[in-house]
Amino acid sequence: MLKNKQLKGLEFNEPLAKYTTFKIGGRAKYFFVAKNEKELIKALMWAKEKKVPYFILGGGSNLLVSDKGFKGLVIKCQMSNVKCQNQNSTLKTIKVDGGVSLSKLVSLAAKKGFSGLEWAAGIPGTVGGVVCGNAGAFGSCVAEVVESIKVLTTYNLQLTTYNNKNCKFSYRNSIFKNNKNLIILSVELQLRKGNKTEIQKKVSEYLNYRKKIQPLNSSAGCVFKNIEIANLKNKNTLEIIPEKKIKGGKLPAGYLIEKVGLRGKRQSQAQISKKHANFIVNLGGAKAKDVIYLINLTKRKVKKKFGVELKEEIQYIGFR
Repeated sequence: MLKNKQLKGLEFNEPLAKYTTFKIGGRAKYFFVAKNEKELIKALMWAKEKKVPYFILGGGSNLLVSDKGFKGLVIKCQMSNVKCQNQNSTLKTIKVDGGVSLSKLVSLAAKKGFSGLEWAAGIPGTVGGVVCGNAGAFGSCVAEVVESIKVLTTYNLQLTTYNNKNCKFSYRNSIFKNNKNLIILSVELQLRKGNKTEIQKKVSEYLNYRKKIQPLNSSAGCVFKNIEIANLKNKNTLEIIPEKKIKGGKLPAGYLIEKVGLRGKRQSQAQISKKHANFIVNLGGAKAKDVIYLINLTKRKVKKKFGVELKEEIQYIGFR
């Protein structure tokens, strides 16, 4: 333990808004940038010694930070190693640190002619965050290409390797999402050798599609999970929803939000996007309380009209 020692590089009262894609949030009482596993472990040891709560920050997407900030230690992970390995002529493995940006990984895979991540083009955040929330798009998700994950268990600071099954992946979820004792250090992804030109073309198509349908303002990405039809409690809801709106066994949350008349709804400088109703955007100077107001309003109206309980895809930080 780092008894009676200061953590070298520790910062105080650091504004968190600049580290999130929402550009919203108060200050972290303590803030530390970990560039490798050793620094991460030192920071965790310091937090344990000082008995302060901690939060691991990646790319800052899918997060809403409280206006009051976080009364503990925020550890920003910047581990960024990437290693490509050839299993055989067809299967290709990429070992990537959790702090690597997803955009960098997608670009690298495309340049190498490795297929399996084209759908992720344009998704913000880091590999660790993407795996934690089992991000996905266009009918695919990261769980489909995860081979194994190197994990740090914080309560005993032990390293463990999780295979795909151990991760308990489900729709926008995994064993890591609600368990802060498990920190993703690195991920092995199994991709397939493909045609480089075709892969890069798909990446460009997905990027252009996102630019066309998604807002350019600061946001945390999709606020709510799409609704899985198989888990829909009120089956009568399907009678008032056009069948063509159901894709891949899921009902888009944005469609329901639009149908209750909330597209473009504003609360101060926060707005339900006019371009895509499942995004709340920061028009400049929005507060977390404004976003919370719109989230709660949306949930009430959708529940009243459709009998559907929307579940947030974003995570809340500093609200307890």
